[in-house]
Formats: sequence, structure tokens, C-alpha cells
Amino acid sequence: MQRVDVVIPCYNYSHFLQECVESVLSQAGVDVRVLILDDCSPDKTPEVGKALASRDQRVTYRRHAANMGHIATYNEGIDWAGGDLFLLLSADDYLLPGALDRSAELMRNYPDVGLVFGNALIAEPNGMSKRADPLGDNHVYPLQILSGRQFMRLSGARNLVPTPTAVVRTALQKQVGGYNKDLPHAGDMEMWLRLASHAGVGFINADQAVYRQHAANMSLQYYGENILSDLRQRKRAFDILFSQAPDSLRKDKMLRRFLARDLGKQALRLAGIAFNNFDVATALAIQRFALEVSPDVRNSLPWIKLVCKQTIGPQYWYALNSIRRRAAA
Repeated sequence: MQRVDVVIPCYNYSHFLQECVESVLSQAGVDVRVLILDDCSPDKTPEVGKALASRDQRVTYRRHAANMGHIATYNEGIDWAGGDLFLLLSADDYLLPGALDRSAELMRNYPDVGLVFGNALIAEPNGMSKRADPLGDNHVYPLQILSGRQFMRLSGARNLVPTPTAVVRTALQKQVGGYNKDLPHAGDMEMWLRLASHAGVGFINADQAVYRQHAANMSLQYYGENILSDLRQRKRAFDILFSQAPDSLRKDKMLRRFLARDLGKQALRLAGIAFNNFDVATALAIQRFALEVSPDVRNSLPWIKLVCKQTIGPQYWYALNSIRRRAAA
């Protein structure tokens, strides 16, 4: 059996930790080892972590003397890993049965694949759930193998991979290095691009993990207030990709232009949302960023829609939308 080393960073998630760890230990078909990294949590994480480690020799618990932040914690986990495969699993998420065995089987059958991901279920605060289906209604069964470039085009300027489903070859992870401390918001996206620049990517058309969406999620905390910062980090991720990738990828001007244009169009959609919320200054700043990233976006539909909104003005635009919604109802 292949060994899968699973690192579980934990900060203030003691109430989720046991379910997360047990979802790993119950995985069949693979030899698992777990490292709980407690980033100086002020809750009951030490009690829960030590109890889990005492009950199963496959579990190791470590506690930081001071809070180091998620990037440093992730990289500590990468340094620790030594098995065939590697997974970073947040303590508030958990794996579904068979997830690691499916990933390990794909890796065995396709030696050129360095990263595997799949579908995830998103558990919402209201108790409902929905599926995160990264490739959409593609009728892929049971898997798909993508070249690095294919993966990058599918991803565009977004994080395509549900993080709790991302299993990596440990040797490749060590080769490309750890997470970039300057990209706290776009670190996952940059890592998937970096891995895809060195190996193929596998997609498993199955539910691999559950991602919990709740008020404490870092993504929910920063996104509403720092949209422009997030967009700039995505641009930085592309800059890193094309500065450090192998020569053949570095010289791919078509791919670089495609990714820049996609980032510009996504920025314009976010600018439209800011405008709808009467945050005209933020909308304008994001619009300028989109133009800076890709001058081509002037010819895109999101640009035309945003300019129309700006011409009409936020109050009239809101009134028109209200009339349209009432008419539709």
C-alpha cells in the first residue's frame, strides 16, 4: 500500500478536529500517517489533539509556542512529510470514504501525474450542502488526465481545486518547495499552477471531501473587504509561474495572454458587484486593475456592462434592476 501523509493544521477548530482525523484514519487501501499542527490555539485543541495521538500511533500532535500563521504551518507540514503521497487537510474539513484510495490508484496508474483532485461537498452554515464540481457537467467517468497547460487553461484566474481533495506526490511537493508567504490569499492557486508546470494533473469525478463553509473561514473573512488585494495576489501568482516555470512554458505567450485576460474579466465582474453595492470607488479601482492586467478587456462583455452601469449611475441602475425583478416576478 502507498503511504499517504496527511497534515492537519488546526487553529481554534477543536470542535471539528476529531471528525477530521477519524475521516483520515478510516481510509481503506492506503497506509496513512497524520500530523496535527496546532498553531497555538486558545481553545481545547491541545486536549483533543493529545487524546487522538494517545489512542492511535499513526497520529502525531505538535503545538506551536506562538502563532505562526497558516503559511508557515503548511510549510512545516511539507518538511515533515516523507510518504509516497501528501495532503494538507484543514481541521474543519474531512475526507469521504475511499478518497485516498482513489487518489493513490490514479497515481499508481499514471506516473506522470503529480497532483490529483476531485469533487467536494460544501457544507453550508444553514445545514444545507451543495457540490463543488470543478469541471462542471463534463460526464467524465471516473477520471480525467490533464496536461499542465490544459489544467492552467481550465483554471484560468480562479482556484479550480477544492483544497481538501488535493493529493500530491510528496517527492514533487519537496521539489517545487513550500507555500509563498507573500501570497496568503492566493497561495493555493499558485501552488497548483507550480505543480502543474512540472507534472500532469488528474481529476477524479467523485466526492472526495467535505469543505465546511462558515463565518470563521479565512476566505470569508478577507474577501469582502480586500477584493483588490486578492486580485493582485492572483496576478503575482501568474508572474511567479512564468518567471520560474520550465523554458517551454515561460515562452508560451498565448497562455500568458489567456490567463491575464481571464483575470481581467473576473476583476470586472467583481467590479460590477462592488458597483451594485454602491461602492463606486472600489469598482473604479478594480476596473483600473483589470485594464492594467489586460488591455484586451475593453472589448469584453463585462467591460461593456460595467461602463453601462457607470453611465446610468448607481441609483438609476438600482431602480432599473428593481423594476426588472418585479416584472420577472
